[in-house]
Amino acid sequence: MSEKIKLHAVIPESTVNGPGTRMVIFFQGCAKLCPGCFNTETHSFEPAEVLTPKELFTKYYRDGIEGITVSGGEPFLQPEALYDLLQFAKQECGLSTVVYTGFRADRIKQREEERRCAEFIDVLIDGGFEEANPETTLLARGSTNQMFYFVTDRYTVEDFYLKARTELIVAADGTVRSTGFSRVAISNTSSSTPL
Repeated sequence: MSEKIKLHAVIPESTVNGPGTRMVIFFQGCAKLCPGCFNTETHSFEPAEVLTPKELFTKYYRDGIEGITVSGGEPFLQPEALYDLLQFAKQECGLSTVVYTGFRADRIKQREEERRCAEFIDVLIDGGFEEANPETTLLARGSTNQMFYFVTDRYTVEDFYLKARTELIVAADGTVRSTGFSRVAISNTSSSTPL
């Protein structure tokens, strides 16, 4: 039986959260509280939604995506759910997997329940956001301390230079969200949420 994921949000299609068009899955809950974090709404441990990987894909998957990008919050605070999600994406859907974590790779390697996730990860980007060291190029990371670990040979660092750092998503109800690696001020009468 698959572990349920405590979710903040899911973006079915994005082109600024890793190579190609990706489904972006934001886990809920983070204790690091990095100053300047782009996703402060993910810090609380109260999820917006709780789904198994199969339920998540049934609800959000769209044809034509290249892979999933997992972010947060902190995905490795839910290691069993992360493992099940990555396994499902790889084995059931044939998708590539990219995981962003505020933890360092060395810490993850020391914990069996976290380390086993590497079996289904193509690229791991580690390190908490450092407001004093922002990434100023189109490389898909928030700050320059964050390191890329290419677990498989599916991608290279060149694949993580994107066309833009941010994209705006307008929902059918008029809600506007921004996602990516920089902040965008959104001013309108509809609600807006950064991701």
